[in-house]
Amino acid sequence: MTTAAVLAGYTLLIGTAAPYLLVRASWLHRAPTAAITAWLALAATFVVSGALACYHLLLSEPHVHDGLVGLLTACGLMTGGPARDTPPTPGDLAAVLLPAALVLLPALCLVRISWRTHRARRRQRDMLTLVGSPAPRYGATVVDHAVPAVYCLPGRAPRIVITSAALRALSDGQLRAVLAHEHAHIAGHHHLVHAAAEAFARAFPGLPLARLAKEQTALLLEMAADDRALRGHPREVLAAAMYEVAAGQTPRLAMGAGGSGSLIRIRRVLDPPPKPRRATAPAVVLASAAAPLLPLLIACGPLA
Repeated sequence: MTTAAVLAGYTLLIGTAAPYLLVRASWLHRAPTAAITAWLALAATFVVSGALACYHLLLSEPHVHDGLVGLLTACGLMTGGPARDTPPTPGDLAAVLLPAALVLLPALCLVRISWRTHRARRRQRDMLTLVGSPAPRYGATVVDHAVPAVYCLPGRAPRIVITSAALRALSDGQLRAVLAHEHAHIAGHHHLVHAAAEAFARAFPGLPLARLAKEQTALLLEMAADDRALRGHPREVLAAAMYEVAAGQTPRLAMGAGGSGSLIRIRRVLDPPPKPRRATAPAVVLASAAAPLLPLLIACGPLA
């Protein structure tokens, strides 16, 4: 029971308190890629620790010392484990099924989101073929629209879209800067990260970690794309382009330079925060890897 209590407390801490602490960290906007890793690690930790907590809370006493392998063997789900004289109880079965459901729920949400998103983006690409005009100079498709907007449809057949108003409003340098932003989204497969955060939020609605992870991941992905674009374009040029397309409405499944937190991002581009220390990113990666492993160590530890 001690193990179950510790795991349950760890799960509660990760799901409620940890996200509020992370969102206030001063280094988040300095190292957006590392920050995205931290949010994904918290989500994975919540699932792992929650599943293990359910397992230990529901596990009946005869199987406590046999561990998970013994329980799966008793339930007929594995062979070669320690043999038991008593058949599995309903609690034993629940100790397997509920943790499995906790793990499978976000995975199933991710599959569902990915399938629906794939179909919707395919329809949008087909529509662009009908209404858009190719712009080989920019490697994009131009659509007639009164509001400046530049966005990409990521996936297996990525497509970058520029509205006619954006062509009129942006200089060549500004347009190439926002195109670099969109190429960063495509090259970094940012849509996969966004889908993972969306799936976690749908699997656990109302959970502070799920809500903040979804919100912060969307903003941090845009910042990561901004940083990639700044490697080859001046800050003033990118900021001016972001300002011009900030009001542009992009399709729900697209990722655009005028996307999440435009004002925050423009300020960050013009007045960049101090660069993170060299040890920040490795430390975040190590902590992100350790967070989901800690509940496994607790579950395998000597607590009774």
